Parts: sequence; C-alpha cells; structure tokens
Amino acid sequence: MGLRIATWNINGINPRLDRLLDWLESSGTDVLCLQELKCTAEQFPAEALGERGYEAAINADGRWNGVAVLSRVGLEEPVVGLAGGPAFEEVEEPRAISATCGGVRVWSVYVPNGREVSHPHYAYKLQWLSALRVAVGAESGGERPFAVLGDFNVAPTDQDVWDLGQFEGATHVTEAERVALTELGEVGLQEVYPRALKYDVPFTFWDYRMLGFPKNKGMRIDLAFGNDPFRAAVKDAYVDREARKGKGASDHAPVVVDLDF
Repeated sequence: MGLRIATWNINGINPRLDRLLDWLESSGTDVLCLQELKCTAEQFPAEALGERGYEAAINADGRWNGVAVLSRVGLEEPVVGLAGGPAFEEVEEPRAISATCGGVRVWSVYVPNGREVSHPHYAYKLQWLSALRVAVGAESGGERPFAVLGDFNVAPTDQDVWDLGQFEGATHVTEAERVALTELGEVGLQEVYPRALKYDVPFTFWDYRMLGFPKNKGMRIDLAFGNDPFRAAVKDAYVDREARKGKGASDHAPVVVDLDF
C-alpha cells in the first residue's frame, strides 16, 4: 500500500484555499499536516475540503497559529493539543493535533517561534519542545508507524540556513533548540531528510522580503520525524518548491514523504 503524507505551513488557510485545493489534487496527497491556519474552527473550510474527500481534525482559535490534519484515507482517534504543554501568557495555544490516518499515527505541530533569545517566548519554545518529546514518546513505540511533522522553527544544522552570519545570536539556530530536536531520538524518532532537487539544501521557508525565494535565501525548518516502522516504509521525501512560486503563495513549501507498506 502506498501513502503520501505531507506537511505545510499554509500561512492562512482561507486566503490560500484555492491554492491548497489545487495542490491536493495535483500532488495526490493522502494525509496533510497543516500549520498556521489563522482561522477559528468555525471559519475552517471543512465543507470545501470534504467535497474533495478530505476529513479534518482541527485545533484553531483564530489567531496567528492553528494546526490541522487532513486525510482522505480515514481519520481516527483525533487528539487536540499537547498534553502537559506549557501556556504562554496564560494561554494554551493551538499548536498540536494528532490522528490516525491509513494506519499511521501522525502529529501536526507548530513549534513556537521563540522571537528573541532574551524574550520569554524563547523559554516557552524550549519548554514546549520538552513537553512534545514526552508526549510523543508515549505513542512512538511499538509496531505502528508514527510520525511528527510540522513547522519546528528550528534549523537542525548550520547548513540549513542560507547564511549563518545573518543568524548570529538569533533563535532557530541556538544549541538549546537543536539539542531539543536531537532529544526526539531518545523516544525513537529520527528525521526523514528530504532529497535535494534544485539546490544542495532543501530549504522549506523563504522570507517574502528582499527576494528571499528567487535568491534562495531560505531555511530548512519544516521537518518530519518518524519511528522505525515509519522510516522503514519511506520510499521518497522532497520539498515541493513549485508550491512556493507565484502570487499569493505561502512563505513555506510543503515537505512530502512517500511511504510503501
């Protein structure tokens, strides 16, 4: 059985709904993890997606975050939120949701940005990543394929940013953030690294400013981690740069993982 799973920070689902629907059809994606919905649950376009055969599990409150899992191969056992996760300014933000789709347990996550190293949001980011490791560790063992996909707001290595000098003293590249990623290995999760297409490093995010995408001034921060049964089924993984092109695109591109069980 083949299964195509992807993750995409859509940067506002309703303004980009037509692009999303076209991409789902052209890409043949079975399961899609979405981040940065920027809508309430009531505003989520469930009807339009349902007409294309996709069920949805949603965690959204209308602010700048929000996550979802879309599936056309069944959607069972949805769990909203991050158990044991921290709050920021007394608000538990909608940054995680999980479901079982086509026999695979998937999490869609939108890790806090961190803003600045000196900002309380950075400490919140590290606390959130620590809570994520504990929560996914409770599910990642055993024989069921399991994966955590999303916008992690962390570049795993120095090579995953277009110019390390531009990030000196900034978030996304600090040792503490990167250690938090590697600690997912303690619960049996390792990254599924996408193959390079046009460039040596498969960036997933490019700023709208200063011609970031045409000049490939990007970062690789949208990631997929899987347990052994998940990674054993991986046949291909890549970043769909085409989805980043054109007027009205998200500033992120989808990361696609093809499985064969």
